[in-house]
Amino acid sequence: MRGINSFTEPALKTVFADDFRIGAAVNPWTIQSQEQLLAYHFNSITAENEMKFESLHPQEGIYSFGKADELAAFARKHGLAMRGHTLVWHNQTSDWLFTGDAGAPASKELLLVRLKSHIDTVVGRYKNDIYAWDVVNEVIADEGAELLRPSKWLDIAGPDFIAKAFEYAHEADPNALLFYNDYNESNPLKCDKIYTLLKSLLAQGVPVHGIGLQAHWNLYDPALDDIRAAIEKYASLGLQLQLTELDMSLFRFEDKRTDLKSPPSELLELQAERYDVIFRLLKEYREVISSVTFWGAADDYTWLDDFPVRGRKNWPFLFDAQYHPKPAFNRIVVRNS
Repeated sequence: MRGINSFTEPALKTVFADDFRIGAAVNPWTIQSQEQLLAYHFNSITAENEMKFESLHPQEGIYSFGKADELAAFARKHGLAMRGHTLVWHNQTSDWLFTGDAGAPASKELLLVRLKSHIDTVVGRYKNDIYAWDVVNEVIADEGAELLRPSKWLDIAGPDFIAKAFEYAHEADPNALLFYNDYNESNPLKCDKIYTLLKSLLAQGVPVHGIGLQAHWNLYDPALDDIRAAIEKYASLGLQLQLTELDMSLFRFEDKRTDLKSPPSELLELQAERYDVIFRLLKEYREVISSVTFWGAADDYTWLDDFPVRGRKNWPFLFDAQYHPKPAFNRIVVRNS
């Protein structure tokens, strides 16, 4: 692994200083193993899992802030901005939240009281560390005519939980930027649904400030024209946009191959071309895109290892497993320096 004195390439945060923040998702392990890489190249971090509901609030009345506090301290140490992820999600949420007396489902009133208490506590704790929150995550249905995906939130509270979450977050920290965050955000059908939801929230006067495009993309999908169309559609609402979870898988989602033990040069070249055209596109919209966060920093650790194919390594980032720049890094830096 590289020491701090071996970083001689241009820093990403400097290359794009006039465009947008450059962030990375981190966890308690990577802030140690990748500390020098993160400090040199990035100016923003997001907790990968440590600020999700079940991590922070495993039992009613019992919070576990230790790991999240470590990440906030890391951000302070290195002068990094920090995004909060995430307050409301259908996954990684403690079961007790949805349970009332004698194991029956909680009432809508009880669920919302618990949600407000959680948001008051969490957002209040980190109001001096976190400048933006993914308040609501992934509530849009991927397929079909339904707008919202099935969830315990929807079953108990109806669609009101979405607006309430933003209202509670705004009350807890009036200075924080509040985002709706989702994946497949450039798929035309889902893009239309996300737009519909956000337009409705704005019409109701809900304090939502931005849309998070997760950007879990690959070498082939989504089409560049679809990405552009999504950016323009969302921006037409007058909202700030951020790429919140960017990575560039070497494989199509449906590709099940497991034969690669290292990334072939031809795929790394395709990845370089793909990152290049995407960053050129993002720079076109730098007036509305305020941050680009990778869902990790280097190829030694990525959630895409073993997903969606067990036993398969992936190499989705600009830096290899030894933290050296890959062809994709070199391409976008040369283009933008």
